[in-house]
Amino acid sequence: MLDDRKTAILSAVVHEYIATAQPVGSSHLVDAPGVGVSSATVRNELAHLEQEGFLVQPHTSAGRIPTDKGYRYFVDNLTTPGPLDSAQTAQIGDFFTAAHGRLEEMLHQTSDLLANLTQSTSLVVGPTTAEVEVRSVQLVPLSSTHATVVVVFSNGAVESSTIELSDGCDDERLVDASAVLSHNLVGKKLSEVTTIDGVENIAVAALAAMARDAVFQVSSDDHVYVGGTSSVAASFDAVEVVRNILHTLEQQFVVVSLVRDVLDRGMSVAIGGEHGVEPL
Repeated sequence: MLDDRKTAILSAVVHEYIATAQPVGSSHLVDAPGVGVSSATVRNELAHLEQEGFLVQPHTSAGRIPTDKGYRYFVDNLTTPGPLDSAQTAQIGDFFTAAHGRLEEMLHQTSDLLANLTQSTSLVVGPTTAEVEVRSVQLVPLSSTHATVVVVFSNGAVESSTIELSDGCDDERLVDASAVLSHNLVGKKLSEVTTIDGVENIAVAALAAMARDAVFQVSSDDHVYVGGTSSVAASFDAVEVVRNILHTLEQQFVVVSLVRDVLDRGMSVAIGGEHGVEPL
C-alpha cells in the first residue's frame, strides 16, 4: 500500500490526466487535495511512483501519466461507487416506462442511454436469437426470383433473410413452405430444428429447409450496438488513436468477445492490457 502522500499525488495525477489527456507536471499537483507540499517534494514523490511502476514519463521533459498499475491501484483503493443523482434516476425511470418498438430498437436506445449517463462510449450486445423460441415465421415473396423469410421470436426480436427461389416457384409453393416452417419452428428454438419433417412434396420441403438455414445463419450472428462514439474523438487529440479505437469497435467479433468476458467475470473494470484488445 502507498502512504497517504503518494496516494494523494497518484490520485491527483489520474484525475488531471483523465481531464486533460496530457502528461502531468509537479506544478499542477502542489495544490491538489491532500498534497500540500513543495514542488520539489512532489517531484521526488513522482520519481518514487515511477520507480514503483505506478507512473511513467513519456519524455524526459514531460510530466507523468498513469500506468495500468497506477489505474488499477486508483480503481481498487481510491474510488467508491456513488449514487445516481436525481436527474440520472429520472432519465432511467423514463426510459423503462416509455414504450419501445422492436428489441433491436430498444437495445440501440439502451446503448445511447448508457453513453449519455456515463459520458463515455457504451457497448450493448444483443441476445443470440438461435437460442430463443420462435413465435411466428412467414415467407414473403419479393419477386419471381426472391423471397424474404421473416421470423419473430418470443423475446421480441425479428430476424429476416432473403433467399433465391428456384425456377417455377409459385405463390402456392411459398404458402405451403410457410405452413411447413410454422409447423416445424413455432414454439421451438431454431437451434433445435435441424431438419424439416412431415412434408411429402420435395420442392416444398427443399424451400422450407433453405429458408430455415438462411434465417438460422442470420440469427446466430451477434448484434452489437455502440453508443457515444463521439466521446472517443473528444477524449484523444491524436487522430490515429481515435481511428484505431473506432476501427476496433467496428469489429463485432472483438467487441462481442470483450463483452462476453466482462459478463463472465461479473461487474468489473478492465484496464489497459487486462482485456487483451490493444487499441482499447
